[in-house]
Amino acid sequence: MSHALLPFILFALVSSISPGPTNLLILAQGARLGLRASVAPMLAACGAAAAIVLLVGLGLGEVLLRHPQAQQAMSWAGVLWLSGLAWRMLRSAGEPLDAQAGKPFGAVSAASLQVVNPKVWMMAAAVIGVFATPALPVWQLALVFLLIAVPCMAVWAVLGVGSARWLQAPGRLLWFNRGLAGLLLVAAWAAVLG
Repeated sequence: MSHALLPFILFALVSSISPGPTNLLILAQGARLGLRASVAPMLAACGAAAAIVLLVGLGLGEVLLRHPQAQQAMSWAGVLWLSGLAWRMLRSAGEPLDAQAGKPFGAVSAASLQVVNPKVWMMAAAVIGVFATPALPVWQLALVFLLIAVPCMAVWAVLGVGSARWLQAPGRLLWFNRGLAGLLLVAAWAAVLG
C-alpha cells in the first residue's frame, strides 16, 4: 500500500462529505422521494466525479489549463444551472413533499452537474497534482475516490430520508427548502467568485 493512499483517502473523504451542490440536491431528493430514488443520482454523480478525476489525470486537465476560456465557460454554465435549480427549489419551497415528488433529481442531471461543477474540476486537479505517483496511478485514485464518494453521498440521502417526517410540518418544510436553495446559491456562486 502506497504511503500516499491514507492522505488521499482523507482528502477524498473530506471533499466528498462536505456540503456542496450535489450533496444538497441529494439531501433534498432523499427527503422528497426516499433512499431508493436517490441511488441512481448518487451513483451517477459519484461515477462522473471519479471519471473526471481519471480524465484530468489522463491529460484533460492540461488541455483545460491551456484554454482558460473553456474553464470559465464551464464555471458559468454550472453557476447558471445551479442558480436555476435553486430558484425552482425556492419557488416550490412551501409545497408538500408528496407534491414535490414529480420533480426528481435524476441520474443524467446528477452526472451532468459534475461536468459543469467547478468544485469537481478543482478537486480533480488537486487529486492529480498532489496524489498521483507511479505507486498510486490515476486509475487507482479514481477508483478509490468512487469507493469513498458513494457512501459519503449516501449519508446525505439518509439525512434527507430521516428529515422527511420532521418536514411534514409545512412551516419546517418551507424553511428547509428555502435554506437548501440559499445554500445551493452560495455554493454555486462561491466557486466562481471566490
